[in-house]
Amino acid sequence: MSRMILGRKLGMTQVFDETGRRIPVTVVKAGPMTVIERKSSADKSGYSAIKVGFEDATRQEKDDSVRWRGLTKGQVGVFEKAGIDVPKRVVREFRVREEHLDRYEPGQVVDCTLFNAGEIVDVTGRSKGKGFAGVMKRHNFRGFRATHGTHESFRGGGSIGASAWPSRVFRGKKMAGRMGDERVTVQNLRIVQVLEDDGLYLIRGAVPGGRNGLVMIRPAVKKSAHA
Repeated sequence: MSRMILGRKLGMTQVFDETGRRIPVTVVKAGPMTVIERKSSADKSGYSAIKVGFEDATRQEKDDSVRWRGLTKGQVGVFEKAGIDVPKRVVREFRVREEHLDRYEPGQVVDCTLFNAGEIVDVTGRSKGKGFAGVMKRHNFRGFRATHGTHESFRGGGSIGASAWPSRVFRGKKMAGRMGDERVTVQNLRIVQVLEDDGLYLIRGAVPGGRNGLVMIRPAVKKSAHA
């Protein structure tokens, strides 16, 4: 993996191709990111990777001192060491092949020109939280029949198998619980358009998360001919 960019999901809209076919797309504000640090398998890190920052932190001035909202002095020091004047709110690290490390330098800015229209990508985000959900909504259970004496259990999960043996519930049993708010990757999405002046990607289909959610875009690892 040698390319990755962070962005914010702005919402969905539609565009039309040259034949007039309507294409649903998700609008993502991609980058710009700033390279903070390079890690090589030859140094103490033991692996090759790039650390990047995304979105400027909020500057706060109080008692003739400057602070950055949500950042500790140690975190701010990392940016100062890299020669970056404005610290970033979001910091992520992604693996890069050792031979591709020379493409990046601390302080370098990575923008939406990293990907081109027509490329197939995987988009990772955090799905919307749905709260506590039952087994029918969370796991697509069919529920009980509504006749022949069934009462008070129409949408319940039924027996969970804990009798004299095994006298416990097996790990991973599908039951009611919190739904959503987890890392999700949607594979094989095509970038329909790249609007360089606005720093936007128009990606075909839906991507995980709500409006203004943080997403990560990478080259597809399992390209599909139908993307």
